[in-house]
Amino acid sequence: MILGTAQSPAIAINGTMWVGGGSGANTPPFLSDPFSALSAQAQLDNTWLAWDFDSALPTVDPASNACLVFINAFASEGSDRLGLSDDYSDALVNHVASQCNNTMVVIHNAGVRLVDGFYNNVNVTAIIYAHLPGQQSGNALVELMYGRASFSGRMPYTVAKNASDYSNTLNPTRADATSNYFTQSNFTEGVYIDYRGFQKAGITPRFAFGFGLTYSNFTYSSLSASITAGAADLTAMPAPAKIISGGNPNLFETLAVVSATVTNTGPVAAQEVAQLYLGIPNAPAMQLRGFVKESLSPGQGAIVSFALNRRDLSVWDTVRQQWVLQGGSYGVFVGKSVEDVQLRETLHVAVTGANGTTA
Repeated sequence: MILGTAQSPAIAINGTMWVGGGSGANTPPFLSDPFSALSAQAQLDNTWLAWDFDSALPTVDPASNACLVFINAFASEGSDRLGLSDDYSDALVNHVASQCNNTMVVIHNAGVRLVDGFYNNVNVTAIIYAHLPGQQSGNALVELMYGRASFSGRMPYTVAKNASDYSNTLNPTRADATSNYFTQSNFTEGVYIDYRGFQKAGITPRFAFGFGLTYSNFTYSSLSASITAGAADLTAMPAPAKIISGGNPNLFETLAVVSATVTNTGPVAAQEVAQLYLGIPNAPAMQLRGFVKESLSPGQGAIVSFALNRRDLSVWDTVRQQWVLQGGSYGVFVGKSVEDVQLRETLHVAVTGANGTTA
């Protein structure tokens, strides 16, 4: 096992990274680190574990069946990360992979970490985004890597092939001489950030928003999308009401329901995360509006259902300063990620009254 570390602002000091810095840090009652957990497992199954915690160019025993390289991307409150990858860690992965045809990379990362520095290396067989796993870091990793549990996490952001693919979101407006605290930013990207920006620009990511692999396979079928509200409820804007936390309570009335069947067609029990995206008129092509995680045994199926409220179907009107429901055709997409849609349908919304358009 190799741990990649260096005295660099982008990388945590040698050890295991289970939390971020600043107010995101904590001191747990105990810590299961990956090395200790893997050592305990090796003792149980009578396997051999070698390690190097110091070398930038470690030598791998040619008898090794598998190699694990641990790298990280550190972040802390009060300072920005200097980049989305680092040359030291990428070089470490490639050096180990040059000696080991089954090299698995485990990343402890606070936010996006690019992997194209080693992704196309044929000897890199797995990349695990472990993020900030907390006190059970090592135990959880062993359960997953030895197949006693199945991976079920999904990417909460898009991993690009190049940092430039994120466009101007990596160049925030900073304080200037006019004001140290209230510098004007026009947010010219609008709502087109992360996967919405990638789709608008036609950029193919390395790992899409919502992506994640597991040890089984799943099929999707029987998509249904229907309006459940009466015609009187489909006005452009919600009926006035006393404002509560979150806004007008009528924004949260259910107007439509989407359902589909997910079936485990693979060899082992696992969890699938079915995701619902909507294509709202005059808005980004796809926007996440719900997800359901189901634990399914081989051959087992389940119906996943998504209730869509008024706000889910609305867009913010800057002139009216209101969430506004539009008439028209709404694309309905259910699948495994924003780039892996399994089922498609169209939801037709006919809006009446209150300056709404009928469609």
